[in-house]
Amino acid sequence: MKELITSLFSTLTIQEVSLIISVINIIIVTASLILFVVFMVYFERKIMGYMHARIGPNRVGPKGIFQSLADTIKLLFKEIIIPAKADRFMFLLAPILLLIPAIAAWAVVPLNPEFLIADINAGLLYLLALTSFGVYGVILAGWASNSKYAFLGSMRAAAQMVAYEIAMGFALVGVLMAGGSLKLGAIVAAQSGGIQNWFFIPLFPLFIVYFISGVAETNRHPFDVAEGEAEIVAGFHVEYSGAAFAIFFLAEYINMALISILTAIFFLGGWESAFSNFSILENSVFSFLIQPSIFWLLIKTLFFLFVFVWLRATFPRYRYDQLMTLGWKVLIPITIVWIGVECIMFVMEVGPWSSV
Repeated sequence: MKELITSLFSTLTIQEVSLIISVINIIIVTASLILFVVFMVYFERKIMGYMHARIGPNRVGPKGIFQSLADTIKLLFKEIIIPAKADRFMFLLAPILLLIPAIAAWAVVPLNPEFLIADINAGLLYLLALTSFGVYGVILAGWASNSKYAFLGSMRAAAQMVAYEIAMGFALVGVLMAGGSLKLGAIVAAQSGGIQNWFFIPLFPLFIVYFISGVAETNRHPFDVAEGEAEIVAGFHVEYSGAAFAIFFLAEYINMALISILTAIFFLGGWESAFSNFSILENSVFSFLIQPSIFWLLIKTLFFLFVFVWLRATFPRYRYDQLMTLGWKVLIPITIVWIGVECIMFVMEVGPWSSV
């Protein structure tokens, strides 16, 4: 792409060309995420329908494929009703504060070795900071709505995110120790050479903890106590409607995609092939299977997105005290213990440190 832009605009400096490429990449990623959300909602409803022995969406378009698009258009044209005693500015700011970090986090996520918006050295720290920032939007939505139900939901979400953010952070410390870098591309490179080098094998407890914490961080079932409709109507966004409500929805599904792709990058080798050490495939028609590509990253990401839906269709919602107990008394101790195990593995030069 860089060579193409340089040839089209030969008068531009290298910095200007890099800026244009970054803007194009941002537009591509943002548009892709919005389209993903529209069709992910459809696939979620369809998969859950089959799991519940129902048909799911089947009215708008063939097999109901345009149902989510119709719902999106409907929401965008609905009135945004602001409660009489709500703080108008904060009320409208809250969904934006939730959406911006969700999209901005994708700046350091590499889709392949070449496609990356911002190649920064502290990509892991940047992700931790951005994913933590989203809780401010949730708290603000609950407070600005001037509703007891919304405020209770936002307080639940804040406590939940604090608990599971610690477990997630400790799990990423384990990934940092194994990968030896804060750059996501370098972490993927450390897992090259076949499935036996992927981090989910030596870091299996951290892999499970990270994904469970990711489900809790996104307020998804069975950890959606902040939106418990049986107890607090709809949680922190109970007073929202129209486009403002759609933004909350958009941020939730973008965060789902982010957690899924990060789990694939940190523990399942990212774009690395599962068959990269299968030399028997080199001279066959299936030789493309041993090459690293975005195809592999997409398959792994879709698998984790399916697990999100599977959990929603299968498990009942946790009680709030059970949710807190799981975070503080189970997941955090597991991560601390396994970081100690990693130190022993490092000293004994096994697992990712065998060649050190």
